[in-house]
Amino acid sequence: MIDRRVLPLALGGLAIGTTEFTIMGLLPDMAASLHATIPQAGMLISAYALGVVVGAPLLTGIFLKQPPKKTLIFLTILFTLFNGLSIVAPGYSSMLLVRFLAGLPHGAFFGIGAVVASRIGGKGKEARYISMMFTGLTLANLLMVPLVTYIGHTFHWRWYFAVVTLIGTVTLAFISSMLPDIQENKDKNFREEMQFIKSSQVWFVLAITAIGFGGLFTWFSYITPLMTVVSGISAANMAWVMVLAGGGMVVGNVVGGMLSDRIGATRATIVLLASMMIVLLLVFFFSANTLVALVLTFICGGLSMSTSAPLNIMIMKAAPRSQMMAAAFMQAAFNMANSAGAYFGGIPLKHGYAYNYPSLVGVYMTLCGLLICIVYSIRFSTKKEQLEYSLR
Repeated sequence: MIDRRVLPLALGGLAIGTTEFTIMGLLPDMAASLHATIPQAGMLISAYALGVVVGAPLLTGIFLKQPPKKTLIFLTILFTLFNGLSIVAPGYSSMLLVRFLAGLPHGAFFGIGAVVASRIGGKGKEARYISMMFTGLTLANLLMVPLVTYIGHTFHWRWYFAVVTLIGTVTLAFISSMLPDIQENKDKNFREEMQFIKSSQVWFVLAITAIGFGGLFTWFSYITPLMTVVSGISAANMAWVMVLAGGGMVVGNVVGGMLSDRIGATRATIVLLASMMIVLLLVFFFSANTLVALVLTFICGGLSMSTSAPLNIMIMKAAPRSQMMAAAFMQAAFNMANSAGAYFGGIPLKHGYAYNYPSLVGVYMTLCGLLICIVYSIRFSTKKEQLEYSLR
């Protein structure tokens, strides 16, 4: 059960997850309506992700000394406004701009929201309460993304943004009425908060996230044409495919957390990145088989959420005195992965290759992330940490 005090943050996660991931299932519809190619439409994914990258540190820094509740209200207003503008954006260029603007509050919302959730939970329950906030993101992939994909494909893709705007409005009301007032630390200084970026350990974690996790987005960004053209699934059934991927995300989120607790965050990340590489290779070779493609969709969905827990633990250990800003940077890194995956995955499509080739690009990206993680493990994993997990 979700503590009602954290429910507004979970609703925010639901709204953000719905706007970020539904677009993958509606990419062909949007491309046709906006008179763009599918790789060009894929840049709408990249535009949103780049908005997150820019907005996460910028907005977190601007509102560093403001009350967290007040800041979250403002971020939700921005999110709702720009998604509302997406309903009426007349062409490809204007849609590209509003998708960038809609991404700006994303990282700051999760960064500040994670700190608020941990304070509500109190000592010993921080991680549990943070996971409650991310429950909204998980449910978005399981329930809202398939539902909104169906609505957008059946009626018109602009209904997708109407639903997101509605959820954003409800979230705003819940934050205003239900979220507790958390006392801000007025002694915080932006320059001091940013000191953590001098740590090479932090940059290793961000690189692992942006490059290694980006490999999976080469698959997810183009999942609709992959499944409809290569795997032979009708466009009308894509909503059920997204349900399958969402179910995998729910399972993967739990498994990733359990694995991280059992063997340590760094080792868990190595195992999961290696698994991603293997599964993406299987996607490349076997997507023409419908049944196998569906099984791989569930597994890829699981892997897409499985790294969230261990990577967040790694960044918090790397920046213990700047966790709010570090959490915002982590969101930026996740969305750099989103952007990079969409961009690099689209390159073979521009050259006329089939829709299973983006996953082959993903294999190379994940391999790079895995190698960085192995170097990180050798350089930063201490004997004390290894002993701690060996005794569990």
